[in-house]
Amino acid sequence: MSRAVLIALEGVDGCGKSTQVPHVVEALRAAGHDVLATREPTDGEWGRKIRVMAQTGDLPPAEEELRWFMEDRQEHVQEVIGPALSAGRSVVTDRYYLSTVAYQGARGLDWREILRESESRFPRPDLALVFEVSAELGLARVRKRATTPEPAFERQDYLVRVAEIFAALDCDYVTKIAAAGDETAVRRALVRPLSALIAD
Repeated sequence: MSRAVLIALEGVDGCGKSTQVPHVVEALRAAGHDVLATREPTDGEWGRKIRVMAQTGDLPPAEEELRWFMEDRQEHVQEVIGPALSAGRSVVTDRYYLSTVAYQGARGLDWREILRESESRFPRPDLALVFEVSAELGLARVRKRATTPEPAFERQDYLVRVAEIFAALDCDYVTKIAAAGDETAVRRALVRPLSALIAD
């Protein structure tokens, strides 16, 4: 039986990570994994609160915003991620704690401290795929989806800071993916890190 793994897909808005989730799930299933795909923010109480805030742009103080994300993640780990891993299921999550590190760090909080707290509080991913694109390209893709950018997060000046923090991450479980190309090119870039993880 394949060892259960936790994989997180991270990056700025419009980086293409959500498009690649099914491909990551497919690769794991082809290798014999039972896979659960999930996402953050969740559909739980805290996740719904975050989504409303993102759409309205009505931001709480940065420390309170961070608490909302931590509470949402705590529930996610306790109710979804932890039980799945304990049952031998692999988990692929569209956003996890590195997004909090980058996004709430870009709000002026100490991103290194958020990282330290997150790594001590939540399961570390076996692999975190950080999809790298410029803030300008990410926002262009958001607009191309015919959706209105979320005022809380999808602003170019803000996403530039988010991207800088993602770029500064040097955790041993992080693999950076050049994601400015088309879907097929990005999918090809996933083959090596996924193959290495599955082969372990």
